[in-house]
Amino acid sequence: MAVGGLSAGGSNETVELPPAWVGAVELLQDDLRRRAASERTRRAYAIDLAQFAGWAAAHELIPATVGVRDVRRYVAWLSEAGAAPATTARKLAAVRGLFSSQREHGLIAGSPADLVATPRQASRLPRVLKTGEVQRLLESVPAGSVLERRDRALFELAYACGLRAEELVTLRIEDVDWEGEQLRVEGKGRKTRYVPVGEPAMKALRTYCDRDRKGLREGPLFLSKTGKRLSTSDVRRRLRKWTSRAGVDGGPSPHTLRHSFATHLLDGGADLRSIQELLGHASVSTTQVYTRVESAKLKSAYARSHPRA
Repeated sequence: MAVGGLSAGGSNETVELPPAWVGAVELLQDDLRRRAASERTRRAYAIDLAQFAGWAAAHELIPATVGVRDVRRYVAWLSEAGAAPATTARKLAAVRGLFSSQREHGLIAGSPADLVATPRQASRLPRVLKTGEVQRLLESVPAGSVLERRDRALFELAYACGLRAEELVTLRIEDVDWEGEQLRVEGKGRKTRYVPVGEPAMKALRTYCDRDRKGLREGPLFLSKTGKRLSTSDVRRRLRKWTSRAGVDGGPSPHTLRHSFATHLLDGGADLRSIQELLGHASVSTTQVYTRVESAKLKSAYARSHPRA
């Protein structure tokens, strides 16, 4: 296993990893598969850990000899190389995962990464569309062709159910409960949840399936024009097309629709626990970001309206 561009001095030399590092990364990959981590997650870990392992190998370190100071040096090296705090935090999380795996398998006594602080990141609130912008976007998608009907159903569902792009493209026809007007969604970690579908989204979905997937009872729900399952990049590309046509600024992503779904539920009086379940968040603390969105809106309204703000 060889990786390039990872030397301490920042050169582009290729580093051949010692077997100890190859084995450590493969062991973590086995652990991630057992935990039902997605292929995307495993691939991201593999890339980040190849970089760390290459850096460590260049410093003549193996997993058993890495200490807290070494991990701190690596974090400093990332920062000096221009990595953003969010990128460094993600890479450090991968390193923590690797050493946690080593500890769990009895190969080291403790994780040297646990004592290294995560770089502070700027607090950014998720982009949220106004309800009028969402309505304008969705109603801008006509129903004159197969791709238009597919896109209308696709983005109606994205907003109606708060789905991730990955969840959208993995939906199957048999995941639709037509009588119960709900979807079976397989989220992160292969956790299944059932999400209600609003009437406009069900109508768009029925139109698409009745006209373009007629008679089919199983298989991928959304297909490309060549008959293949859509990719997440396809979803982003098609959303860019329709947001541009609708005149919605800022280039919203599929995740923007998910954020808008959650925020509009909160605005309408839904409680955080319910929103957590609908989004498929493992912890309510992840869902609490939407209370910050609501707080920011209140502060803005206060600043605009109060005579002594």
